[in-house]
Amino acid sequence: MSTPRTFAIHTFGCQMNEHDSERLAGLLVNEGLAPASSEAEADVVIFNTCTIRENADLKLYSALGHLKAAKAARPSMQIAVGGCMAQHERGRILERAGWVDVVFGTHNLHEAPALLRRAQTQGPIVDVADAPDPVVNRDMAPALSAVRELPWAAWMTIQTGCDNSCSYCIVPDVRGGEISRPLADLVAEAQMLAASGVTEITVLGQNVNSYGRDLTKRRPLFAELLRSLGEVEGIERIRFTSPHPKDLRPETIAAMAETPSVCPQLHLPLQSGSNRVLRAMRRGYTAERYLERLAAARVSIPDLAVSTDLIVGYPGETEADFDETLAVVAEADYDSAFTFIYSPREGTRAAAMTDAFVPDDVIKDRFERLKLVLDRSALRAHAAREGRLEEVLLEGPSRRSADRWSGRTRQGKLVHVDADAQMRPGALVEVLVEHGAPYHLMGHVTRVLRPPRHKVRIALSVS
Repeated sequence: MSTPRTFAIHTFGCQMNEHDSERLAGLLVNEGLAPASSEAEADVVIFNTCTIRENADLKLYSALGHLKAAKAARPSMQIAVGGCMAQHERGRILERAGWVDVVFGTHNLHEAPALLRRAQTQGPIVDVADAPDPVVNRDMAPALSAVRELPWAAWMTIQTGCDNSCSYCIVPDVRGGEISRPLADLVAEAQMLAASGVTEITVLGQNVNSYGRDLTKRRPLFAELLRSLGEVEGIERIRFTSPHPKDLRPETIAAMAETPSVCPQLHLPLQSGSNRVLRAMRRGYTAERYLERLAAARVSIPDLAVSTDLIVGYPGETEADFDETLAVVAEADYDSAFTFIYSPREGTRAAAMTDAFVPDDVIKDRFERLKLVLDRSALRAHAAREGRLEEVLLEGPSRRSADRWSGRTRQGKLVHVDADAQMRPGALVEVLVEHGAPYHLMGHVTRVLRPPRHKVRIALSVS
């Protein structure tokens, strides 16, 4: 029997990209390929790219450069670039990295195996669809065949694309307008995932709040979707990302509060606390309106953990603007945050504001000051959990210490516990929290609430 060809997938970017990589892995496994132990040893290496920030581009070309010698020594090796950057850059990738065999975009991920086969005889291929195929985007088969890193946890893409026009964001250009999958199909997918042992689903969309608006032509269906997924037997935890603050509706908050399996976790991107900057960003809300909706969520949903996204150094951001951001961040009192330095993306409104770019040294100073406020809030939130019993879904050994295991609370908080020979990935345990740090909790397991439910552990890691 011949040895199967091997593959490796290197993922840059968001959870949507991570899920796309799992789908790619499933497609390749269905083609008879097997996971490789490393990128350098793989017969096929796929880079699933992001284009939100400039450093993602730099990381890609650096990674491609590292494989140039391996490709020269082993010409049969195939290198493919897909995802958002490939959708945007297209043929320019081959101009900069001529040893790449295939370039495909966000809209034709499902064609990657066929493109790789063609490239073996035809040479380098650039095949990027200009628009998504609604039929393909609403098909659940690729998601169900995805090879997941954690067999008890699954991503679920409920929509692709975005209808917003944030001045700094290129996502609508590379992923197109919003296309929602039918609610019945999503419920059926959740039922099949539950039957395979999945207990946690994370719902994905560029703006989940507007899910279904293109289906009904009248109103979003996100609240109904949360309630429907909550009725699927076996699904214990439901998370979602990302909602848009301008579209966070009372019915969504009510669905979160009234559906037991929906986790008390809300990621609500602020981006800036300055109303002037928010207008320039075309975000569609004010700082005051944002805080009102956040307060409404906290009143309705007990023990809610809140995270956010923030951009430092948006073109034209003044010291007064930044002070307003610090004030809103302090009032919001976040559990955690993802902070980004503004990165101009070609083709966006903000990228043309070159005369208003903020100096690097000013951005660095503001970034550090923002981090201090965020860390104080995170530490306060975690210290308040000391002495509490938390329900934790174990994921496996800690990446930093073999003596510890890691898991997540219902709020999505990372918890480290002392390792025990009886521990199993996917088990649900009760943990007594002994220490709260800014980015994690520490504690010990008091009892096992239930053993793992997944039937088969899939031995595949997608980087």
